[in-house]
Amino acid sequence: MLSPMAIRSVAQASLRRRPFSVADARRAGMGWDHLQTKTWTRMSRGQYAWVGLPQDAGLKLVAVAQRLPAGYAFSGLTAAWLLGLDVSWSEPIEVTIARNVPVRARAGVTLRRAALAESDVIRQRGFRMTSAMRTVCDLGSRRDAVESVVAVDMALRARLVELTKLERHVHAHPGEKGIKRLRRAVRLADPRSESPMETRMRLELITARLPRPSVQAALRDATGNFIGRSDLYHPDRRLVIEYDGENHKDRLVADLRRQNALVNAGYHLLRFTAADLRTPGSVVTQVRRARSVLARYPVSPDEAA
Repeated sequence: MLSPMAIRSVAQASLRRRPFSVADARRAGMGWDHLQTKTWTRMSRGQYAWVGLPQDAGLKLVAVAQRLPAGYAFSGLTAAWLLGLDVSWSEPIEVTIARNVPVRARAGVTLRRAALAESDVIRQRGFRMTSAMRTVCDLGSRRDAVESVVAVDMALRARLVELTKLERHVHAHPGEKGIKRLRRAVRLADPRSESPMETRMRLELITARLPRPSVQAALRDATGNFIGRSDLYHPDRRLVIEYDGENHKDRLVADLRRQNALVNAGYHLLRFTAADLRTPGSVVTQVRRARSVLARYPVSPDEAA
């Protein structure tokens, strides 16, 4: 039989595996003074963790999950991050909880009160979270119209949801809160978009009432040889609109060769960076100016798609 000291030693060792409460520490024979040493780090009010644990997003999620009642689900951008979408880890952590579950506000947590059926909840990396479909619908119905479309585009591109299923959901829930915003996001979404910045640039053009550009259009020379794909394309002006991301410098030689091939094939190019998108009106002004001076070309049904 273990001695009381050995039992306390085992209990204290178990505290090093995950976040714990002050009550847990007391049961393990640890007083308040023990928790104020460099061995432990404070996660929230009355909650601590061993400093040897990875101080990462996973630890924060475990800590928050411990402080929530049953029936919660990580949601919003937190769920998108857990699903592997191209979103940065951000705080506060987002949680959805049913309206009838009593819970007070939690530091570092944004609580969203909404109906939450178990069919809308999955487990990912050991955490309860909203399903891909529920997550996309939540993000697609937010007030920021541009970021709503960005979220839907990312999910479609990752094949977490299908556009037809989103369209059916919108049609089947005409009176649901936020459905008008979700309907608009689904209407503007395009699964061919390859990055959030491409989506933002596309929406800037559409919002300015310029023609809706083709996305990832296949560009060919006069003999039908494939040259490459464009981020965005206005076939009526043979105008290629490209977004150069941070990795552009790593593929500069290939991009320049492709650009030369496009120019020689009769295409016109405009290239933009994040700095252009941060400057209000810059992209729209340059695209509109280019369209005003370029000749009009007949558009085939394939090009218009």
